[in-house]
Amino acid sequence: MSRIAKSSINIPEDTTCSFENNVLFIKGKLGTVSLPISSIFTIKNENNKILVLPIKDKDKTNPLWGTMRAHVANSINGVNTGFSKTLELKGTGYRASVSGSKLKLQVGYSHDIDYEIPKEVKIECPKQNIIKITSVNKEILGAVAAKIRSYRKPEPFKGKGIKYDNEFIFRKEGKKK
Repeated sequence: MSRIAKSSINIPEDTTCSFENNVLFIKGKLGTVSLPISSIFTIKNENNKILVLPIKDKDKTNPLWGTMRAHVANSINGVNTGFSKTLELKGTGYRASVSGSKLKLQVGYSHDIDYEIPKEVKIECPKQNIIKITSVNKEILGAVAAKIRSYRKPEPFKGKGIKYDNEFIFRKEGKKK
């Protein structure tokens, strides 16, 4: 039995939730999210609290119960406060800029990389070497950040590349004579 799955999720004041046809619709101040719920679970909304409950007793041991509850909690948190990640470009001549719906990266290749920004994600570049990504969907946010980072992963000798702002790059010593 999952301890996380049994706990309820508080719904903030400006948020509305409705559950129909195994889809949970959550509307908040930052946007709306539709979350498909597995057919073995149901959503109960009472006193501004949401509970994710299994339909059958045998599903109380299913590990998806806690996962589904975490997805619902993340969606509610996303439409109220949102999620953000910051990427940092480190290297000579490395820079990023946003033009329209494309992120333009110059990361040491002979060509520029144009990344098409998804609709659910907002990207801004406060400085040339910082990329700030925000979204209401935590899953899409992580996928976009990982995709941008994959264009030039940080290397351990000089530390050049695209890294998360809170990431520590373990540095290696170079060749010895």
